[in-house]
Amino acid sequence: MKKLLMLGGANAQIPAIKKAKDMGHYIILCDTVEDCPGKQYAHEFYNVSTTDKEAVLHLAKSLNIDGIVCYVADSGAPTVAYVAKQLGLPSNPYDSVEILINKEKFRDFQKEHGFNVPKAVGYSSFEEAMEGIPHFNLPVMIKPVDAAGSKGVAKIDAVEQLKEKAENALRHSKTKRFIIEEYIENYYPHVGGDGFSINGQLAFCSLSNEYFSTERLNPFISIVATWPSILPKYLQEKVYNELQKLITLLNMNTCAYNFDIRIDKNENVYLIEVAPRNGGDWNPQAIKYATGIDLIEYTIKGALGEDCSDLIMVEPSGFWVSYILNSHKTGKLKHIEIQEEFKKNNLVEYDLLVQPGDMVFELSGPHEKMGIIILKFSSREEMVQKMDNIHCFIKVILEDSMEGSNRKTNDTKLLFN
Repeated sequence: MKKLLMLGGANAQIPAIKKAKDMGHYIILCDTVEDCPGKQYAHEFYNVSTTDKEAVLHLAKSLNIDGIVCYVADSGAPTVAYVAKQLGLPSNPYDSVEILINKEKFRDFQKEHGFNVPKAVGYSSFEEAMEGIPHFNLPVMIKPVDAAGSKGVAKIDAVEQLKEKAENALRHSKTKRFIIEEYIENYYPHVGGDGFSINGQLAFCSLSNEYFSTERLNPFISIVATWPSILPKYLQEKVYNELQKLITLLNMNTCAYNFDIRIDKNENVYLIEVAPRNGGDWNPQAIKYATGIDLIEYTIKGALGEDCSDLIMVEPSGFWVSYILNSHKTGKLKHIEIQEEFKKNNLVEYDLLVQPGDMVFELSGPHEKMGIIILKFSSREEMVQKMDNIHCFIKVILEDSMEGSNRKTNDTKLLFN
């Protein structure tokens, strides 16, 4: 039985903990939250911060671990790389991981190595940014350099918005730094998805079409991901080539990746983010349904130095959706209604994070999602029609409300060009 140290026991990380345990490994879990949800599935638990590299290293040495994983979270990725290097365990170069999870470092790296990259500059204060903003063409994006999940991210259409958005970005940055970068208009849907490299070669990649809510407090949270990708094959190849170039330049080894990619009207590929981890919101689970490939299993095998050479590229079969259940309003949850025929024909798996009587909130960040649902469809036409009218099939009913919070709206319109 191999000892696997897993960093983080949040709800989103439970699938990896359970998978590793099912694979017969001894699970040691670290988290700062003493009663974290994942604790019940671990053999041992330690109240240690996943970002405290030295504390985790000390623990890992004392327990004589065989591998270390941080599933779906950027925050623990540098710790994994640091501890693994010190102990001679499989992982990736620490400096490369730091580049991938820091937006300013990533943009600088991209510029240095000739990637398509939006004009981007880092700042530590509103005053600095105010001096630099005249050198940009509006609109621009503002992002904390070290936050995930779209926290603190905003689009700025007028200079008058800069102070408020800069202060918000700084609140979400541990290092108190943010970047401003030019806005890249999508010609196709936003490209998401997950991939996996083996010994530095991109062995598997499953691209999704991501759609964002334009009617929420934060319009940069993806709430719908669909498979298969609608990108033409030649553009998918361009994406793969850009990813391989990045993996090679950073000397990455065996590793899972989660992507955020944009393609402009001239079909230039922009790697907005490439995180050295599995994707959240059940990306790996949806990909397993669509392709049969279990990326969680390969992540665990890779961390333990086991053979992953049987992993190959597999095209999705069928039409699949990962949908983030969310509310249009703030209030106390009464119940969630799912139409019976929809449940029977389309609902595959779901995880509700709230119960009747809980307060739910209009979506402003990933911490306010109510659950994750995986759906299947018999055709692209059925998928588009039903997802564009999701309010008819899944309703969030609040107390003292005559309507579901998923009232009639097309804020997740799937535009298949």
